[in-house]
Amino acid sequence: MASKTPRGRFITLEGGEGAGKSTQARHLAAYLEEFGVSVLLTREPGGSPGAEALREVILSGAAEQFGPSGEAILFTAARIDHIDATIEPALRRGQWVISDRFADSTRAYQGAAGKLDANMVASLERIALGDLRPDLTLILDLPVAVGMARADGRRGAGAKADRFESEGASFHETLRRAFLDIAAAEPERCAVVAADRPADEVAQAIREIVRERLGAALVIEGRND
Repeated sequence: MASKTPRGRFITLEGGEGAGKSTQARHLAAYLEEFGVSVLLTREPGGSPGAEALREVILSGAAEQFGPSGEAILFTAARIDHIDATIEPALRRGQWVISDRFADSTRAYQGAAGKLDANMVASLERIALGDLRPDLTLILDLPVAVGMARADGRRGAGAKADRFESEGASFHETLRRAFLDIAAAEPERCAVVAADRPADEVAQAIREIVRERLGAALVIEGRND
C-alpha cells in the first residue's frame, strides 16, 4: 500500500507597509526548495481567482465607503476562496505554503487600526479558517517611518498609494503595536523579526527561526548550516 503524503506546512509573513514581506517570502521559498521541499508562494488579499478580483476592489479604496466592517467581510470572502482554492489543496498535496499576509492582517488593520469589534473579527476568522492555522507566523517589525519610506520608494515617483499605504502615521503605529501584541499573545506560533536591516540579514534570521521551529519537518540530509 502506498504511504499517505504528509501534509505540508503553512508559513505566513505579517507586518506593516514596507516591511519586506514579499521579498522575504521569495527568499524563504528558495531556501526551502534547496531541501527538496515543494513550495507554493501566495498572498493576501488574493492568491486565487476570486480573491484576486476582490483584491482590486479592496486596495483601490472602492470598499472604504463600507467602513472596517465591510472591508473585513470582503477580506473574509477573499480568504475563504483563497483557502478553498489554493491553500488547502496545496497542503494536502504535501506542499509547504508561504503566504504574504493572512488572518493576522485583518486583526491588525480592520480590528486594531479600524477599531472593529474584536468579537466580529474573531467570528469572521472562525468562519474563514475553520481548523486551519499557520504552523509559523513571521512578523516583520520595523519603525513606521522606515516602512513608509520604503513603501514610497517601491511605488516610484508619481504612483498612487493604495488604500492602506495612504493612511496616516498614527494608523501605522497602531498596526505595528497590534502585530507585536499578536506575537506576544501567541509566541508558540509567532516569531518577531527585526526588519530594519539589510534584506540578506533578515533572510538569515528567518532561516534560523524556520530551522528552530520546523526543522524536524524538513528532509535535511548532509546539511547543518
